[in-house]
Amino acid sequence: MTQQTPIRRVALTLAASGVPPLPLRAGKVPFGNCRACKGNACGGRPNMKTPGPCRCPAPCHAWAAATTDPAVIVSPSWAAAWREAVCVGYHPGGAGLTVVDLDDADAIAWARIALPGTRTVPTTRGEHWIYRGAMRSVNAVRPGVDIKSTMAYARYLGPGTGTMADLPDVVRALAAKEPPTVRPASFAAAPTGAGGGECRHRTPAYLERGIAMAERHITEASSAVHATVYRTFLAVLSTHGRCGCLTDAHVARLFTAAQSKGETARHCTDAWTNARTRLGL
Repeated sequence: MTQQTPIRRVALTLAASGVPPLPLRAGKVPFGNCRACKGNACGGRPNMKTPGPCRCPAPCHAWAAATTDPAVIVSPSWAAAWREAVCVGYHPGGAGLTVVDLDDADAIAWARIALPGTRTVPTTRGEHWIYRGAMRSVNAVRPGVDIKSTMAYARYLGPGTGTMADLPDVVRALAAKEPPTVRPASFAAAPTGAGGGECRHRTPAYLERGIAMAERHITEASSAVHATVYRTFLAVLSTHGRCGCLTDAHVARLFTAAQSKGETARHCTDAWTNARTRLGL
């Protein structure tokens, strides 16, 4: 039994379950182009933005080489790669999956607040959260967070724990080229108070006191800023989100407070959107 046999066995198990594997060399990176494919001579794309028409049997095209065909995985053309491989990667998008790669403790803390629970796999520094559904892959959608799905690969680190959930819109929104526009004025169309008259929150002192308290809660946070911003937005929306009291000026004050603690406009928008989604607004 060679050292690579257990690695290849993992690959065959993945392939049998419909997840296309590929060998990864030292550094957890794919194998480079072979001689026949070097310099794009084969017509494929070295960086694998698109697979290209290459028919090379070697696993030298990164995620595009991943396959569920066991005959290919055990073929002589893959043998050299398996001998050098240090671990197994897989193409999430090829299996209809999306991996949210959380690279540190802060990213994990954010995910536990902002994302629905799903299957999780521990990594060297963080966690992989795996959802059912494919989407566009994007790196650095927020600090410590990458999305790996189509045209990307992830390292296989075991089956993980928990029930896999469907890919939520909040994850898809992270890959948007521009953050969604927040339109607080649209809340005016939401139901008013139970009496049907003018909302009690329109009392200047009541609303001003609530917004001022929220600003102070954010700016005085000494740790877990991401979590504090989200929870504060959630509290404001739970009180004022359905009555039409909030204006662009109020939301701008909250965003300004968050950005004074290092949050970006994108992160503020994400937190606001996530809070609205949780409350069903």
